[in-house]
Amino acid sequence: MNNAPSRRNFLVAGLAIPAAASASRPSDSGQSQSQAQPAARPSAVAALQYRTLGKTGLRVTTVGYGCMITSDPTVISRAVDMGINYYDTSRNYQGGQNERMVGAALGARRKDIFLASKCDTHTGAGILAELDRSLTELGTDHLDVWHLHGLGSPAQISDELVEAQHKAKQQGKIRFMGVSTHNLPAIVDRVIEAKLEVVQVQYNFASAASYGPAIEKLNQSGVGVIAMKVMARSGGRGRGGGQPQRPATFAPAALKWTINNPAIATTVPSMTDIDQLEQNFRAMSEHFTDADAKVLSARLEEIGPYFCRMCGHCDGKCTKGLPVADMVRFVMYADGYGQFPLGRENFQRMSLEHQNVRCSDCATCSVECPHGVHVAARLTRAQELFAC
Repeated sequence: MNNAPSRRNFLVAGLAIPAAASASRPSDSGQSQSQAQPAARPSAVAALQYRTLGKTGLRVTTVGYGCMITSDPTVISRAVDMGINYYDTSRNYQGGQNERMVGAALGARRKDIFLASKCDTHTGAGILAELDRSLTELGTDHLDVWHLHGLGSPAQISDELVEAQHKAKQQGKIRFMGVSTHNLPAIVDRVIEAKLEVVQVQYNFASAASYGPAIEKLNQSGVGVIAMKVMARSGGRGRGGGQPQRPATFAPAALKWTINNPAIATTVPSMTDIDQLEQNFRAMSEHFTDADAKVLSARLEEIGPYFCRMCGHCDGKCTKGLPVADMVRFVMYADGYGQFPLGRENFQRMSLEHQNVRCSDCATCSVECPHGVHVAARLTRAQELFAC
């Protein structure tokens, strides 16, 4: 359409809406200060920026640390030295080894930061057992935030799971109850109904149109919002995988774009080395610019065939019943993050019926992505990578 805004204008305009709406959000100064707050390291104070995580009262740095693909504990130790105070892991990351590494990296400095992890089973007894294992591996007696992991429908946030979270909170094993999701619009009302306190959600320059209103709804309800997958990693072209080439300015631009929305309390970008850490740290105190918008506009064009915005349009459209958006995400783990085991592990959690489907058996694909993702090609790649 001739009157449609350009991609660059969309990126800039997409920030103005949440920024304006958030003017009515509760101010940080109104939050309880009774929580023990980690102290910032003096050498890094000038660049540190903080927001309050919903009604929890936790003052978190706007750039946190997503530990999912970190294998070098010295990077985590350095991040603590710099004053980054929010760290996210999960029971299943790196085959269960990530929590152990994070715990060893933090050591006695656990008291200086806020720590979050996630559970993956879908029974109350199961997640409580996972929590005890997480606390042991992390070397701590409590988590600041404990998420139900990767839930995408209201039914998955069952009363049984929420009651188990309440039990853990009453026992002092967790401070705040959360959920992580790749399908926020579908669960936002259930999150508010269940009185969950924190949501960790995919949010980036490519997903703003469908996620912005839901994030603002959480914000107005006092639910703390944490952004993950802020770089919109997509995986690459063809059988070889790999990322489409990105300019050096891309990662800071993507991170700044997300931070620029005041409804986002913190972000958890993955970091594997000191260079990435320092780059993300600098972005914490930099403004999103028109030059950044141009970089992201160009990136949108590149990732169109590969990146799933998790808009929900494809839900239920596959004639074989495949979870299309999830499978595109599994490929992203392998091709975009270089985490083949994580992609395969998620693929193998699907039913055997779905694992055995081959898209090449269909003459045509019943799913058409409104954003231009090559669905059949992405699902075929998942099957080539992960199927036994």
